[in-house]
Parts: sequence; structure tokens; C-alpha cells
Amino acid sequence: MSGITSSPGEGLRESVHQVDEVLPPAKMAVYGFQHLLSFYAGFVVAPLLVAAGIGLTQEQTVYVISASLLACGIATLLQCVGIWEVGIRLPVVLGTTITAVGPMIAIGNTSGGGVDGLLAIYGAVIVSGIATLLFAPYYSRLIRFFPPVVTGTVITIIGISLLPVAVSLMGGGDPEAANFGSLQNLLLAGGTLAFIVAIYRVFPGFLSTIAILLGLVVGTAAASLLGIVDFGGVGEARWVQAVVPFHFGWPTFGLAAILSMLVVMLITAVETTGDVFAVGDIVEKPIRRKGIARAIRADGLGTAIGGILNSFPVTTFAGNIGLVRLTRVRSRWVVATAGVFMIAIGFLPKLPAVFAAIPPAVIGAATLALFGTIAVVGIQILSRVDFREESNLVVVAISLGIAIIPISFPEFFADVPEELQIVLGSGIILGTLSAISLNILFNVLAGKKNLVEEVVPTPRAPENLTLGQVNELDREEFARKFRPLYQGNDRIAREAFEEHPFASLYDLRRAFQDVLFASPPERQLELIRTYPDLGTIISMNQAPADSGFSPKEHEIIRSATMWGMLSPESRREQTFAGLNRLSQEEYEAFARMNQAYREKFGFPLIVCVRENTKETILASGKDRLKNSPTQEKATALVEIAKIANLRLLELVEEPADEVVSSMSR
Repeated sequence: MSGITSSPGEGLRESVHQVDEVLPPAKMAVYGFQHLLSFYAGFVVAPLLVAAGIGLTQEQTVYVISASLLACGIATLLQCVGIWEVGIRLPVVLGTTITAVGPMIAIGNTSGGGVDGLLAIYGAVIVSGIATLLFAPYYSRLIRFFPPVVTGTVITIIGISLLPVAVSLMGGGDPEAANFGSLQNLLLAGGTLAFIVAIYRVFPGFLSTIAILLGLVVGTAAASLLGIVDFGGVGEARWVQAVVPFHFGWPTFGLAAILSMLVVMLITAVETTGDVFAVGDIVEKPIRRKGIARAIRADGLGTAIGGILNSFPVTTFAGNIGLVRLTRVRSRWVVATAGVFMIAIGFLPKLPAVFAAIPPAVIGAATLALFGTIAVVGIQILSRVDFREESNLVVVAISLGIAIIPISFPEFFADVPEELQIVLGSGIILGTLSAISLNILFNVLAGKKNLVEEVVPTPRAPENLTLGQVNELDREEFARKFRPLYQGNDRIAREAFEEHPFASLYDLRRAFQDVLFASPPERQLELIRTYPDLGTIISMNQAPADSGFSPKEHEIIRSATMWGMLSPESRREQTFAGLNRLSQEEYEAFARMNQAYREKFGFPLIVCVRENTKETILASGKDRLKNSPTQEKATALVEIAKIANLRLLELVEEPADEVVSSMSR
């Protein structure tokens, strides 16, 4: 139940969500640098392609790349940190979108190429960015068409669409090159990937969270020893370069160019929506309409600023999703740190030259794991879908099939009018449009609703650690890993850490319980008051169509709902007991019981719900109203210990000898 407190009333206190956690400066810097290094190639590919396509000189190209890094850094800060109603405030990286490359080259060449073409591009970018900023609240209404069957399909498609990019890089980056797929590239990519896997398998804790960064460093070092890394560009680059607005002159504004870029921004908005849903699922935060509006506003404002600073349209980088999932580092401030690095690098051309020397095979090996992870996130969301409903099967199957077309055969739609190829050439866009349309056709119009007000993360158990891995955690990692045991309270975990190393799971459990029951009475009461009321998580999305709720009752329920605020642990536990499927009568009965209990004891009813059903929980609460406050406080602590014990078994593998011992007893 971490990250949430009691229901409305006295004692409400919300602990810091991992998304908002500020890590120690050293870790923040290392994790932020890992984000930067993992996606640096993606940051510069769009400016490189546009510069080559419209005939810019080498000096102009270097300037555009530096400007793009600066603009991407600012846009990333807008998305992660946020200002006013701009920014989703999640760990999301923004970079220049590859979707816009074709249209921008066409705009530039139509306007004469070179600097003249660049100015026409910037004019269209600025106007389309401002338009996206203003259009965001209206676009956000599309969230109702993204139930799990759609979001899971879209995110899976995003991962599958990106995998060929990683594979191409592993082969050397250029399929037309003579050394593409050479034994040297394959060994370099395979060795880098094997090293990353070994880090995840052998080293727990901090090292596993920077496995991608270590893989990039070790892979580049190995390539350097083989003499296939060229650092010649580093010596030629300047140390410092100023990036100023309108460096190439005042932009020009053409109607056709603006319309073309508006289409691009609409497409990137769809991509951003899918990416945000994926990140929300990973960091376990529900995504609501306002959140989507904030995310699209950040895309729009970041794009407009990019045009002013001599850069191009920005969108969320899907690869970032995989890195957040693999590292389990969910802090948005880590990505904000990467944004600060991007801004600094925009003024320091030598650093981009160093990063540009990383062999494509090494980058491909690192991104293969990241992109594959995105597809897995989509599959996890699809696991919530009822595939006994044939309509859901059709939505997913056809959408995946359609999305594969441009991925497998990029020239499949070569004879289609050029205006449509920007849509038909993207598996992500085709798959998304298919999933939304088929869901409307088979579910919405068929009367099955399947419309949502928010996209709720998938409740899932955390990754298990062995007892040996637990003993290798430092104090900070130990506290962060085990704070979900007690409502996000890391004080108990920090004090229990004093007993490490632990000889058995029993010793670990005993250390936590000793701290819990030996805590001062005021600390115990403070902990008890942080638990939520039970049976209050029904929301508009869970309410059945024939429930009989009036509009006013729906609004009351919406204001009282706890589901979006509950931690993953609480969602799993309350779902297990059926507390997310209450009828109107049951909801009202729980509300009356909770109110009476709080009025008598001053804290919420705490029950280990995984040992109960909604019926036994309600009956237990009514019986416990007869107890004295002292007895109820003691009972609450015992129930907290039971909850913690069950959560501990989700976090730490029980050794085989202890399992056998417990069975014999």
C-alpha cells in the first residue's frame, strides 16, 4: 500500500511516489548519463538525415545537431519536470522524431534547399508546435478509446516496430555496406549483449541498474582494442559553440509546409499517447485525460522552441520505456538529469563527437534489450484482456498483422500516393488506427462499452530477490526495496537493515517484526493511520452499467475512489478479495462501516485482505467495532505484520530448505 494513505478524513498523508523520488546526486548523474548514452544515436539521426537531404554544409550540419541536442534537453525537462499544465511529469525522454524527416526534406527542397529550405522547415515547425500546444486538450479526449485491448496492442506494436532498427545496428547500421553483418560486427554485438545479460544475472542492486551503460562502455572499449573506433572527429570539433535563436535567419511560412507538418504532429501525438501509457504502466501511475493533454502540450511547446532554436519536431522516445523497465529506476528526476546533460552537450561539440564514435553494433546490442522490453510491457497489459471475447481477439490479431506490413516490407505501399505514405509507412500508426477502429466497431458500437476515463496500470508482483542478493544490498537499496512492506514507510526497513546479513528468510521476517512491535506507540499509530479504508476503490470504470447510480452518486464515487492512488500492492490485494467489484449496496455498507470504525478508533480498519473475502472483511469490521481502542490498535499491528509477511514472500524467494522445513512443521 505504498504511496497512499487513508481515505478522505483526518490522518491523510501521501508518501513520495518513486516517480517523484530524488536520488543521491551520484546515482542521478550515472543513471541520467545512461539514458543519454543509450539514445544518443536516436537524438542525432533526424538532423543528420535532414541536413544531408537538403544539402547543408558540414559546419551547418554540426550546428543543427548541437541545436537539436539543446532543444531536446529543454523539451525533456518540460515533459519530466513540467510547468503549469505542460508536461506529463513522468520519466520520459523527448527527441527529434524520425517521422518528420521525409516531409521536412520535401519542404526544404521545395523551398530551394540549403539555408532557404531550412528556414521554410523552421517556419512550419514553429507554427505546428504552437498549434499542437493549443490542440492538446481536444486531442486528449481520445483517451476514452484506449482500453487495455488497445493500449496493450499499441505498445506491443511499438516494441516490435523498433526491433528491426536494433537488429540493423547490430549488423553495422547500413544494410547496403559491404561489412554489414560481418563476423566482426556480429561478435561485437553478441559480446556486448552477453555482457549485459551477465550483469543482470550475476550482479544484483546498483550494477544491474546500469547494465546498459556498462555494456556500451565495455563494448566500445573492446572495439577500440580491435582498432575499429575512430576518434578522429573529436580533435576536429570545437570545445564550445554558442546556440542562438534564429541562427540561420528569420523563418519563412508556407501554407503547404505548415499543413504537412501539422499532419506529422498529429502522428507523433498518437505515438506519444502509446509511449505515455507504457511508461504509466511501468511506473504504476494511472494516465488520465489531463495527463495526456499535458504530455501533448510538452510535445507542442518543445517543438515550437525547437524551431526557434534551429531544431526540429520532438516526440517521446519509445526506447526510454525499455530502459525504465529494465533498470527499475522510475524517478523522473533521473531523466531530467539526462535533459540537463543534453543541454550542456548542445554547447560542447567535442562530446557529441566522442559519442558518435560508439560502434553501431554496440548500440544495437544495447537497444535490442530495450526495444524487446517495450513489447513485453504491451504483452503484460494484454494479459488483462478477456480473450474469451472473440471481438478482443480480432482487434489484437488484425492490428498486429496490419502493423507488420511496413515493418516487413518498407516498399509495400510504394505505389500509394505520396501524401498517404507518411501514415501507411509507419507500422505504429497503422496498428494504432486499426486497434482504435476495430475496438469501436466490435466493442463500442456493439454495446460492450470498452470506453475508459483513465488507463490504470497492471497490478503485478515485483521481481523476486534471493536471500544472497538481499544481503548484498546497501542501506538505501534495502530501504527502497522493502518499503512497500509497510505502506511505503522506509523507517522500518532502515532499522531492520541493522540486523543484516540475514541467515534465513525467517531472520529477515523477524527483523522487520521486531522493529514494528518495538516502535514507540506514537510511531505505531502514525503507521496505522497511513493505511487506506477498505472497500472504497469502486470507480466509474468499475461500476456496472445497470448499477443504478445516479449522476450525483457517480460523482461522489469518483471523488471517493482510491484505485488510481493505491499502490500496486494494495491493488493486487484488494482485487484478490473482490473489493474492486462491489455492488452499490456493498459499497454503501463498507462506507458506513468505515465511517463508524474511524469515529470510534481514530484510524482505519486494517485487515489482511488476502486471507479474506469481501463478505468476511465486512463481517470482521462490524465485529471489531465492539472492541476497545487498545485491543484494536494491537489487532491492527498484527494485521499489518500479516500483510508485510505476504508481501515479503513476493519480494524474496523462499529457500528450498526453508520451504521443506515449513512443510514438515
